[in-house]
Amino acid sequence: MLVFDHVQFYYRRGQSVLNEINFSIEQGEFVSVVGGNGSGKSTLAKLMNGLLVAKQGSVKLDSIEVSDPAYTPHIRQKIGLIFQNPEDQFITTNVTDEIVFGLENIRVPAEEMQERVDQALQVVGMTSFAQASPHELSGGQKQKIAIAAILAMRPKWIVFDEATSMLDPASRFELIQLMQSLHQRGITIIQITHHMDEVLVSERVLLLDQGCLIFDGRPDHFFKTLPLESYGLEAPFALRIHKRLDWRGELAADWKGRAASQWLNR
Repeated sequence: MLVFDHVQFYYRRGQSVLNEINFSIEQGEFVSVVGGNGSGKSTLAKLMNGLLVAKQGSVKLDSIEVSDPAYTPHIRQKIGLIFQNPEDQFITTNVTDEIVFGLENIRVPAEEMQERVDQALQVVGMTSFAQASPHELSGGQKQKIAIAAILAMRPKWIVFDEATSMLDPASRFELIQLMQSLHQRGITIIQITHHMDEVLVSERVLLLDQGCLIFDGRPDHFFKTLPLESYGLEAPFALRIHKRLDWRGELAADWKGRAASQWLNR
């Protein structure tokens, strides 16, 4: 379980970015974190695996302080973080070397590395790019390689910090499908996003506004009860059509399965 307990964070004293944040996420959940620009979403993501340290309160993974230097390798192996720009994560000039670099850092035996590399590339559908240069790939392919590098370390949690924001619609579609596939494999998925359509595939939504946690609940309740425009957010395409046509009754039960194709074909 990942637990935020009365977490406060600021970059400059007296200018809080996050205020009294309290929530917990169970292993196996699929959670979306949303909010307008400057709401604290990316800061929250970096606190999850210890890239940033809370000024007050605590962030714990299975009762271990994620900021404890003694447990940094353990935490980084358990919780992978995918950045908005995958090039920020690349160290080497070869896809295989990129994945091996992370494995060396967690001291995976040499005889086991190739198997992990092959498995990770297969999961993201990038086996044929094992010897390619990451910097020469498309945006979607770069994200897949960044994810493969994390997967090879066999994390239990992956945090996607606006990982789709620089991608075209087709690549976004593929990445959301990959998130769903990883979730089905038992990996906890936490996606930071400003695309409300992507929220439809998750099981839970956390809404941040001016550094405060405003909402924590199911997507259907989130979209039905909150004035999204007040938080700088736009309703998903499916919901806008639902309201425009003045449909009655509950929203479609198969939103999860249809959400990606709906926003892809807008």
